[in-house]
Amino acid sequence: MSSKTKRVRDKWRGKAWYMVMSPPYFGNTELGSVPAENPESLIGRVVDSTLYDITNDFAHQYLKMRFQITEVDGKTAKTMFKGHEYSRDYLRSLVRRRTTKVDGLFSITTKDGHNVRVAVSAFTLSRIKTSQEKILRAIMNRIIREKAKALTMDQFAQEMVLGKIASDIYNEAKKIAPLRHVGIRNSKVVTLLSQLKVEAAE
Repeated sequence: MSSKTKRVRDKWRGKAWYMVMSPPYFGNTELGSVPAENPESLIGRVVDSTLYDITNDFAHQYLKMRFQITEVDGKTAKTMFKGHEYSRDYLRSLVRRRTTKVDGLFSITTKDGHNVRVAVSAFTLSRIKTSQEKILRAIMNRIIREKAKALTMDQFAQEMVLGKIASDIYNEAKKIAPLRHVGIRNSKVVTLLSQLKVEAAE
């Protein structure tokens, strides 16, 4: 046995495997196993997944999701929603010639005090005026902030990822311009893990 092979085996010998679970508001779904020498080293680690892994709906493969490990109970690693984004291929497929892509980037605070950065995109059926773009961004801004004010982080994450917030924006924005797609293409929860621990202690 070569020394290199022995080092590789020794590297894995002292590690245990932990099952990573999505948060309750995403169904406590198994996201896969991760190795660690001790449970404490898992805290803060970010695990990538897709919405398809949670819903088993093939149409949801385009949406990448990130979960951060916050607690380890036995061999189970519990997580919080950390963010999501459209896949590059899916985002590219939405772009068409002679149309307009309207982007909005917002920093919001949910009802229970979590800070989130949200990127919204609207894709029109034809080119629109600059004045219409401004109105569309204003609609995005108002609805995103109203939702954040009314919903906890858990609720906001659900409505954001499953398309409820985007649907509300679409239904109002389509009165201003003909739209092909509206979606929250990216989000990032910027609440610190230390803040979550303080809240849990309280």
